[in-house]
Amino acid sequence: MITLRIGFDLVDVPRFRAFLTRRGGRALTRLFTPHERAVAQGRAERLAARFAAKEAVAKALGTGLGAVGWLEIEVRTGPHGAPQVHLSGRAAARARALGLFAWSISLTHTDQCAGAVVIGWGLVTSNTTTETFASISRDLDHD
Repeated sequence: MITLRIGFDLVDVPRFRAFLTRRGGRALTRLFTPHERAVAQGRAERLAARFAAKEAVAKALGTGLGAVGWLEIEVRTGPHGAPQVHLSGRAAARARALGLFAWSISLTHTDQCAGAVVIGWGLVTSNTTTETFASISRDLDHD
């Protein structure tokens, strides 16, 4: 059986820019990997889109960002410039538990708003645990 998990998030760019100004480099290193910071080139709207992507992935995982770390969800740049989701640590473990093995992602931004939508997909096999099905059911009940 195919499983799909969808996440979506929007970020107010001026508000995010103000947050980065207040928190400085500490916030950047806490929220973004070196690759993400390099790709964004210090542009708040690009960082905001990646922040939205992290939130969207956490929503698709059904955990929120308390259960997975900011740096465990990374938006990388593919060979043709398209964004790609890379998971590590607890985020990768949660994805495996849900049977997810691939991600599609779309980022967008203006000077006012940044957004991301992600789709995690995979196959649920007979080895999938009862807890996983219960978790999926709980998530569907709350969406």
